Amino acid sequence: MKKVLNIIFLIIVSLASVNNSFAQQKYRLAVEYYNSGEYEKASEIYASLYKENPQNKSYFNWYIQCLLDLKDYDDAGKIIQSELKKTPGDVSLLVTYGNLLERQGLPDKAKIEFRKAIDKLDPDPSNITNLANSFSNLAKYDLAIETYLKGEKISNIENLYVYNLADLYRRQGDVKNMIKYYLLTAEREPSSINIQTSLQRFLSEDDYAELQRQLYLKIQEKANIPHYGELLQWTFTQKKEYDKALRQAKALDRQFEENGSRVFNLAETAYKDKDYNTAIEAYQYIVSNHGRNTSYYLDAKRGLLNSKKSRVTDSFNYTKADLLTLKQEYNSFLNEMGRNTQTATLMQEFAEFEALYVNELDTAILILEDLRQFGGLSPESVAKAKLALGDYYLMSGDRWEASLLFSQVDKDFKEGQVGEYARYRNAKLSYYAGDFEWAQEQFKILKGATSKLISNDAIDMSVFILDNLGMDTTDVTLKMYAQADLLAFQNKFSEALILLDSIKILFPDHSLDDDVMYTKAQIFRKLRKTDDMIAMYQAIIEKYPEEIRADNALFELAELYETKLNEPEKAKLLYEKIFLEYASSTFASEARQRFRKLRGDEL
Repeated sequence: MKKVLNIIFLIIVSLASVNNSFAQQKYRLAVEYYNSGEYEKASEIYASLYKENPQNKSYFNWYIQCLLDLKDYDDAGKIIQSELKKTPGDVSLLVTYGNLLERQGLPDKAKIEFRKAIDKLDPDPSNITNLANSFSNLAKYDLAIETYLKGEKISNIENLYVYNLADLYRRQGDVKNMIKYYLLTAEREPSSINIQTSLQRFLSEDDYAELQRQLYLKIQEKANIPHYGELLQWTFTQKKEYDKALRQAKALDRQFEENGSRVFNLAETAYKDKDYNTAIEAYQYIVSNHGRNTSYYLDAKRGLLNSKKSRVTDSFNYTKADLLTLKQEYNSFLNEMGRNTQTATLMQEFAEFEALYVNELDTAILILEDLRQFGGLSPESVAKAKLALGDYYLMSGDRWEASLLFSQVDKDFKEGQVGEYARYRNAKLSYYAGDFEWAQEQFKILKGATSKLISNDAIDMSVFILDNLGMDTTDVTLKMYAQADLLAFQNKFSEALILLDSIKILFPDHSLDDDVMYTKAQIFRKLRKTDDMIAMYQAIIEKYPEEIRADNALFELAELYETKLNEPEKAKLLYEKIFLEYASSTFASEARQRFRKLRGDEL
């Protein structure tokens, strides 16, 4: 008997599944007919589906919609009235009937039905939501809002529909109330992230003042809810007012006795956006107020030093005294924390500072040679130290030691970006040495590098060598240029400039003219001779617009105007020129983004 019952049950389930599948096919066909404007065919299918599944409200609504589109108002009215008799408690049907009356040109009668629907509303949450959705689907947002507000009142539950109300006020364009109800959701959310996401999507730049006004009131009313303070900090961050955001972050950190995490995260953001003063203040707050007991102490100290370094080196007017003061701070920190695996990253950054700014190559090499001996460093960390060390050996004139280090990294990392960086450096070594054919072959291979930066640089070098080898019967000029390029890399700027000028004198109107100017521009940048640098870039742009250095010169000059000289209009014109006239340039996409940002577009 039990076996027979199981078989019967399986047959019933199987038939139900078949029926459901058939209904789905009919529904898809009805949708297809409706979307193509064949309302009569669609209405027949929806009528059939509704008859077979009278409890499915969606079939009924689509059936009525088809009749309205066909202007068959009599049948639509009869069907709606019939449904009302069957389910008098479904007040959303009154909205459907009101919509019919509006379509018939009877707005006053329609309003009576809409009002009747709200008046008859009961506390059942599904009835409240269905009625509000019915109004919302007809874009009657004021009535949908009234429905939710009454629903909260008769349910005797405060702020029951705050999410729905926030969305409706948004649709209505009522920013003030939209913000009000989004902020009310803060008391229910585990974090403020979802609210931030919603507000970011829907607020214009001018709306942030209203958001801040309401947030100040909320903080005064309910100081125990951290989300309001977080949102206020977020608004300042959105407007890049990092100093104000920091004041709020510090206040929250103290009020809720936190571990400095929000202040640290803000410091990182300010640093990336080059607001070094705020970043320094934020990192210093963690160091001074949380001390060595916090997990952020080491990273905050490192961030503090990096911010101070960037504040000095990103400007064009630092002095030797500025560099020596910063060097003293690096040494002081390393003496405090020790030279070990924990401070290895900072040691590498200190070595870079010594090599590239203080011009103490021997000190930089000693730091990294010391670092290489640490046990417990990851292979990637050792490899990065070796790459930097190879650069510094090359800068000091020891090409063979540099090649050995690059080759070791290449051998250890056959796959991935670290190995690509090593191979690129070895190819550059061959270029400096005048072995152009071998170097060019390596650059060709590196065109397919996973690192976009390596790939672009390899493409530039490959094209550069190919173009200039083909212009001469000898490679004397290119060898002179490569030697000058190496001297510039080694920070031997006077010697490099003399050699570059010699090329211009010995080989006038050579294909390397734009490259000579470009390398001189790079030297003037390192020497902080801004006027000379600008003159070189402009000469390339004007005299050699078709050569491969033109787009580099345009982008770097634009970046100089934007980030260092505070002349955004000049930068904007140059960025626009890049993506309009050099559309195939690797800088075109970035130039378009920066142009739009300077123009004030919302990205």
